[in-house]
Amino acid sequence: MSRQPRSNIVSSLDGTGLEDTVVRIYRCATVVKGGRRFSFAALVVVGDRKGRVGIGYGKAREVPSAVEKGRKIAAKNLKTIKLREGTLPHHTIGTSGASRVVMVPASPGTGVIAGASVRAVLELAGVHDVLTKSYGSRNPKNLVRATFEALGGLFSADKIEELRGVKLAG
Repeated sequence: MSRQPRSNIVSSLDGTGLEDTVVRIYRCATVVKGGRRFSFAALVVVGDRKGRVGIGYGKAREVPSAVEKGRKIAAKNLKTIKLREGTLPHHTIGTSGASRVVMVPASPGTGVIAGASVRAVLELAGVHDVLTKSYGSRNPKNLVRATFEALGGLFSADKIEELRGVKLAG
């Protein structure tokens, strides 16, 4: 079993306009009298590439069931992201466990500069240009959660003006 995050599986959820990516499949084995009994877990990211993204972690005795549960959980956890012209409105940092993800807006044409786990979340959220750097643990679960948290902490210029009670220049 490969230890690299697998984000190459993309499918479309029926009729909802959402796409999903399986970031990682986890296998767990318990030893019983007759041999080993396996169970699986799937880390799934769902998004519409227009500013909505969700993450889900499904567990089951078989891989397809785990992936389907992960999709359903991710679809329930959809979060709307504030984007500006295909990139982030400002610099942001997200943490989860021992992982920390730093994301910086980039100029048009830069692309998504990120590892596989972080890239899956950003691409399905609809981000086209961003620079990222992850620090600490490289655990895909924590990296996906940290990215999701960082995206959830973004503010639009209108929201910042409202919170500060001032008019921003530009």
